[in-house]
Amino acid sequence: MDEVRLDIPPAPTSEVLALERELGVGHAVAQALVRRGLADAANARAWLAAEDRFDGEGFGGLADGVEAIGVHLAAKSRIVVHGDYDVDGVCSTAVLVRTLQELGADVGWYLPSRGEDGYGLNVKTVEKLAAAGTNLLITVDCGITSVDEVATAHALGMDVVVTDHHTPRADGTLPDAPIVHPRVGGYACGDLCATGVAYLLARALFAAAGRDPAEAEVDLDLVALATVADVVPLHGENRRLVRDGLKALAATKRPGLRALMAISKCDPSAVDARACGFRLAPRINAAGRLHRADAGLELMLTTDEARATQIADELDHANADRRHVETRILFEAEAQVAEQGEQFAYVLAAEGWHPGVIGIVASRIAERHNRPAVLIALPEGGGGEGSGSGRSIPRFDLLGGLNACASHLVRHGGHRAAAGLTIRAEDVGAFRAAFVAHAAATLTPEDLIRTERVDAVVSGDELGLGLAEDLDSLAPFGEGNPEISLLVPAARLTDARPMGEGKHIRFTVESGGVRARAVAFGTARLPEGAEDGLFDATFGLELNEWNGTVEPRLNLRKLIPCAPAAIALVAEPEDPIEAALAEMAFDAGGEPAEVTWAALGVAATAPGTGHEAIAHRAHVRDRRGGGIAGVVASLVGSGEKVLVVAADARARRKALQPRLGGFAIASYATLARAPETLARYDHVVAIDPPTEPLHEGLIAGATPGPMAHLAWGEPELAFSEHVHQRDLDLRAPLRDLYRALRAAPGGGLDAALEGVPPILAGRALRVLAELRLIEVEGRSVVVPPPLERTVLEQSASFRAYGRRLDEGRTWLSRGTSLAA
Repeated sequence: MDEVRLDIPPAPTSEVLALERELGVGHAVAQALVRRGLADAANARAWLAAEDRFDGEGFGGLADGVEAIGVHLAAKSRIVVHGDYDVDGVCSTAVLVRTLQELGADVGWYLPSRGEDGYGLNVKTVEKLAAAGTNLLITVDCGITSVDEVATAHALGMDVVVTDHHTPRADGTLPDAPIVHPRVGGYACGDLCATGVAYLLARALFAAAGRDPAEAEVDLDLVALATVADVVPLHGENRRLVRDGLKALAATKRPGLRALMAISKCDPSAVDARACGFRLAPRINAAGRLHRADAGLELMLTTDEARATQIADELDHANADRRHVETRILFEAEAQVAEQGEQFAYVLAAEGWHPGVIGIVASRIAERHNRPAVLIALPEGGGGEGSGSGRSIPRFDLLGGLNACASHLVRHGGHRAAAGLTIRAEDVGAFRAAFVAHAAATLTPEDLIRTERVDAVVSGDELGLGLAEDLDSLAPFGEGNPEISLLVPAARLTDARPMGEGKHIRFTVESGGVRARAVAFGTARLPEGAEDGLFDATFGLELNEWNGTVEPRLNLRKLIPCAPAAIALVAEPEDPIEAALAEMAFDAGGEPAEVTWAALGVAATAPGTGHEAIAHRAHVRDRRGGGIAGVVASLVGSGEKVLVVAADARARRKALQPRLGGFAIASYATLARAPETLARYDHVVAIDPPTEPLHEGLIAGATPGPMAHLAWGEPELAFSEHVHQRDLDLRAPLRDLYRALRAAPGGGLDAALEGVPPILAGRALRVLAELRLIEVEGRSVVVPPPLERTVLEQSASFRAYGRRLDEGRTWLSRGTSLAA
């Protein structure tokens, strides 16, 4: 199993609870909002509303582009829109072509061929378009680095308008033309994809023509599809465009999109960002990768339903071919990875690799090995120029890496996460050495460890339909707003069964006594130990529709072996003998101390009023029955200090340590001797109900003070009853301990008290000392000869312990039951 590190950003509980109150969202959603930097209620409310709308206002260069295009619209001159062969390039071309057609333009389009033209605008294409009588060339999804090509167009008598969203040249030089580019133009949403740029340009063109800018909204379906497919951040206006665009896509009247959804088995009523990214986009991309990119453009522009069905079928077959080619290249690329061994980055090259597929394979390699990867398709027979495609990891700037190695490249472009290049075959070796060296100097070994970001830590009782519906309010998901990752700590994964011809499995998740359905795609079996709760599991949660019913379904993301931090024992010595002696000495001047509310700093209330009253205090959260692991891990994940209180802290620590950690733990009995300990913590979690009424105040606490959380269930109630009986019913333990002390070599306590819980041992020693049956001197004991038959009731402590035993039995039976 690959090493994976959980990344759980702090989420202060006060901020989480405030969002719950002010926004009316669930605890998991509130956690996710805080961890994603939306702790402010106003900001979070705006994010959930997804209403950012600027409509091109303040977009520098937009007016210049509209003016330049308007001149050619008025002159009825020939306009050509030059796009790109991926989804964003196809969709942005379709948006501008349709808009210009609506405005009466003489408009055509040009989509480059990967094999013949390569990426972006090139001089040969410029010359070809000029020779064909083009008067105005508009680039979409390319052109921002085409300084020489635009100069050539001017020299040949063509005007140019550049619309793009890619990174400009490293030297800062821009083409000499009107530029419609969100970052160059200082637009409020600098992360628009090319189709988003084209949409805003279309709105402005309609407005300049005296028409309603809303006429451009018919293309919001294409904007949503391209924004998701081009993996731009779903922040600000992009978030609103995708949300509105998905609604438009669900109701689209475009024959091509309806046909594409039908052949990809995508239900229009349930279309979401995932469907765009994994069902629709790959089929459009496949045409540009292997065959003709204009098939996708024709699909978007056709009004003929029969023709749309034909093209959709063509794209579906192209996608099947793409998967076959991809599998072959991936197999060969993995062989090269194995041959190169462990490196900070991989540059893989071979003759005969299809240049339209290597980008997908580069993504697979980068994801599987968590390293930057560049794949280069070289021409058959050696020599010449090859085309490359790279994908990166979060900690590495891929474009920066290519810039650092530019002397070995013919040309390159892209951005931090993905980029393309052209390279001479003889330079591949030198480029590989330089690129790997740059990666080694930039990255650290820790950067290469996979991280699994956690948005919310949840208990089993939260994994229901309500949470799945709540999480949908955070959609659309994609770059910059990934799907919510829920951590179920120490989850038990049971009843695993194969599905999908054994390629996937379905199973049951158990947490806190609650079960939920789950699936794991691409996984044939669960690891050993999964049934024992030895793994922390992260999941996505979705609404799954099957046979007319809707149910929540967990999708397994990562399984990480539990590796918790230590659990600190507080309010008593770590050494069990010292702990027993401390309990023995507690209030040695009289009867065992009756801890009072006043001693704990709690407002006057009669002890034993029951936990239902405690649960309704403002600073107490009632999480009973939800599962210990989820409650505790959620609080630890907040970044705040947590104290767990148990009936027997030592026993609970031993049981919990393999699965949970990062908090302190104390027993009720020992905490009662040192209630000032509470002030050091932000949260007190009762994983067992208090064993006696006099300990009730430890949970309720005083305000201001730590927030209290009730986290026990029926099994924990039984455990408290057991511990209460064990530690206060002293008759049999006194007999056994007295015999052990008499037999102890040298009068040492270690052998006599081995295996005896310290609280029980301390109380028994106290009674025996009161009866003058022993004398304790440090860690040793003297056992004088008995003078006469001993009556245990002669010990005041024994009598007091007996009263507490009876009172606690009655109280536990009625005041702490979940059914009470």
